Order: sequence, then C-alpha cells, then structure tokens
Amino acid sequence: MEYRKLGKSGLWVSALSLGSWLTFGKQVNEEVAETLMQTAYESGVNFFDNAEIYSRGQSELVMGRILKKMNWDRSTYLVSSKVFWGGDKPNQTGLMRKHIIEACEGALRRFQLDYLDMFFCHRYDQRTPIEETVRAMETLIQQGKILYWGTSEWNGAEIMEANMHARLLNMTPPAMEQPHYNMFTRNAVELDYLRPYHYGMGTTIWSPLASGLLSGKYNEGKVPANSRLAMEGLEWLRDSVLLEDRLDKVRQLSALALEIGVTMPQLAIAWCLKNPNVSTVILGASNVSQLKENLNSLSVLPLLTEEIITNIEAILQNKPTRTWYV
Repeated sequence: MEYRKLGKSGLWVSALSLGSWLTFGKQVNEEVAETLMQTAYESGVNFFDNAEIYSRGQSELVMGRILKKMNWDRSTYLVSSKVFWGGDKPNQTGLMRKHIIEACEGALRRFQLDYLDMFFCHRYDQRTPIEETVRAMETLIQQGKILYWGTSEWNGAEIMEANMHARLLNMTPPAMEQPHYNMFTRNAVELDYLRPYHYGMGTTIWSPLASGLLSGKYNEGKVPANSRLAMEGLEWLRDSVLLEDRLDKVRQLSALALEIGVTMPQLAIAWCLKNPNVSTVILGASNVSQLKENLNSLSVLPLLTEEIITNIEAILQNKPTRTWYV
C-alpha cells in the first residue's frame, strides 16, 4: 500500500480507502461487510469512510460493531463521518451548530468510538452563516471529538470562504474535501480547487468508477440484476449513468486496458491516483474478489506512461481547460 499526506496536514492516509455508501446496512450483510473491512485493513487500507445519511445511520452501526469486534489498534486506522442530512424535522438537516454537535455525538455512539479522525460537511448550507459552522467544528476539535474537519461537494469559492473565516477567527480551517471524481467528472478536482490546494487542502475522492460505469460491466447496455444500478430507488442514478456516448468511450477504454494487461476498473482507479492532488481514492465493493481486484490498481500506476495518458485523453475528449480568470 502507498500512503499519502492529506494535503499539507501531517496525516498519512492510504492511497486506497474503503467507503460504505449503498453497501453497508443495505446492499451487503454484516458478515460480508466484516470480510471487506478485514481484507482492506490487511491490505494496508487505513481509512474507512461513512456518513450519518448512509442507510440512515445503519451503515455507521454496522461499521462500529465490526471495529469493536476487530479490536484493531486505534492508531492504525482512520474513520470519518459526514454531517448534513440527519432527519426530516427542523434542525436535523444543515450545518447549524446544534446539528453539527448532535450529529458528531450520534456518529460516535454508532461507531462506539471516542473520536472521529475526519468529519465532513456533506454539502454547503446556504441557510447557515459559515462562521457558525466554522465555530462548531472548532468546538469539536477543542473537545477532542474530531481531529480534522472538511467539506464534501463544495465548490472552490465555498471552500475558500470557510478557509478565510477560519483564519480570521484564528480557528482550524478545513483540511480536506471529498469530491466526486473520475474520468467523466473532472472540473472540480482539476480546475475549481486550484486555490484551495494552494492553502493545503487534501482530497478523499469518491466514485472513481462512475457508479460502476467505468467497471465495464454495462458495456452491453444491460444492467446485471445484482449490480448497484439495479437497486430499487436508484433509478435516478441509472438514468444519469447509462448514457450511450459514455458507454462508447468505456468500450474504447476497455480495449486500451486489455492492451496493457489490466482490467477496466484498475485502469480507471489508477488514472485517479495519477492526479497528485488526490490524497486517497475511496473504493466501494460488494464482494471480496471485486475489492481485491480494485486494491491491485496501485500496481497499474507505472503502466500509465505519457503515451497511455495521451491515448486516454484522446478517447475522453473532456480535459478541463483554464480560462483567463483561473
């Protein structure tokens, strides 16, 4: 396993990590979840990602029970949660001080842990002053309940606003952002975050396989019965993923992967890892063989020569370009 610094912080995070969105507490049972976490940990993964909204708290309960059972040295792994969507009643959704504090305490109870290594603001809250959010995060840091705080799916201007307020208040600025990043979703990571990178921001990117599209399993235009896109309630995701122009590009990328002797998922994940601003790539898996295959993506990095990257860009035709004001 390769370990990278989380931006300019002192925290080392495994280049590949394991997330639980749509799997723990929903797609896989607890026995499979335990095997996935154990396989990841034994392979050198030290970061496990979660959120209050994942399976409405069940994902964190499952992960918490597994962590307690495994009894790993607490200094050898990192756990995150995210705050925003806590419920349907007033003050259960958003980044107001009340919800941030209560969401953190709720996550700690579900995880059965004393502190979170990372705590993300899951979306930007236009209804709450950013100063209130920054002060709430600082309170949790001073109490020892979280070690680092960050954002998820914020734009560059929003992140810089939080950074500015934190520095003006002599408080801890956000250390990381968790953005959507893959071969088809590039603008934020490759362009919009240039200023936050300058201030030391790390990234814990999610959906490196574009919800499975870049795995190649949808190349025939069909949805396997046991796949994520076949799950009830995810029709919106299926409609946004299975686009014919993207399927055609994945077919071309799959042929390129075959030429260099790797699988399509490994090529897509290694491509994300090639970006120096990516601190860790969060993997999602529903079975051990899938996880092991994806964990081998690190071995693909040396194969991504300048020529191969050029060939990939020729297929994608979507490289973000700077404008005069960036």
